[in-house]
Amino acid sequence: MIDIDRRALLSGLAATAFAGGCTSGQTSGVGGSITSQSASLKALAAAKGIKFGSAMATHQIDNLDYAAIMRRECAVMVAENAHKMYAIQSERHKMNWEGADSLVRFAKENQIAMRGHTLVWHHPRWMPEWVNEAKFSTAEAETVLGEYIAKVAGRYDPFIYSWDVVNESVDDQSGELRETSFSKAMGGTVNTLDFCFRKAKEAAPNCSLAYNDYMSWESTSAKHRDGVLRLVEALKAKGTPIDAVGMQSHSNYEMPNQYDRKRERDWVAFLDELKGMGIERFYITEFDVNDTRMSADIETRDRAIASYTKDYLDLMLSYIETKDVLMWGMVDSMSWLQNFMPRDDGVEKRPTLYDNRYEPKAMREAVAAALRDAPFRS
Repeated sequence: MIDIDRRALLSGLAATAFAGGCTSGQTSGVGGSITSQSASLKALAAAKGIKFGSAMATHQIDNLDYAAIMRRECAVMVAENAHKMYAIQSERHKMNWEGADSLVRFAKENQIAMRGHTLVWHHPRWMPEWVNEAKFSTAEAETVLGEYIAKVAGRYDPFIYSWDVVNESVDDQSGELRETSFSKAMGGTVNTLDFCFRKAKEAAPNCSLAYNDYMSWESTSAKHRDGVLRLVEALKAKGTPIDAVGMQSHSNYEMPNQYDRKRERDWVAFLDELKGMGIERFYITEFDVNDTRMSADIETRDRAIASYTKDYLDLMLSYIETKDVLMWGMVDSMSWLQNFMPRDDGVEKRPTLYDNRYEPKAMREAVAAALRDAPFRS
């Protein structure tokens, strides 16, 4: 595991390496083309036993520049929204597979592996209205939820090799478990999540099954981290077939320059607790960097974001349990962060690896450098 006291050295090296932006061996062009002197991120990751990839939305399939970046850089992809329940079953007795199938088809045609996100977003805000309005009996809840999981996970088995079975079931303010109409009928949230994992295992027996959430190194995330640890501990105690924890890795509420040694130590303690519980895999599932309160100057922002990206990935990849690194989008203008916590000055955010001209940024080189420096894992 990385020596935390190395952070100051890493930050200095990163600032030097990225001061001039991402220039080595790279040229602009369609899809942010990069010369043969620069290896793709998927190749750099594969050399260390890691899968690199990104989220993709259905509308991006027909965007030639975005699709070109996905083909070049990504060994794995995940649906941004199309595999969520509100997209597939917005009405109780009707399943809509169009968006979900189109992304799976793109992945297969381009020999890109795929993670599934998410079978159950256990948060009333993101449940279909018909679910929120239902007054299920225990038997009804188990039938509805069980059949849904079986249909979705089974439809894409064995192509989808890993599912976020449950997403965001821990309240980030209190650390307590969220309730839904399912959990109210099924004896509580832990019982419901255990049921979800077992049904996913039945439908996709060789799939890696993950709990995914946005707990982070941020000081405001302390209760969230504790809640996730309590949840994983409870699931492990029940013998739930949970293999992995997905760390979304958005940095939203505290800016990259606030990633200091104290916060890093707290994050390391969280990761070590998960290891100690027998979690075999960590997935970085939704990496991006929010620059809401950073300088408007592009060079200053890009340098700080690149330095933070290298530091964070160095730490995460020092754990051989970290198997996948997925961005939550590859192009700035298409990032969800453009509309989340908008900047007061109205300046466009720069949270991803490629700018709005589809050209690579210093952040991409930071990811490449972290992958080159990562220890090998089987």
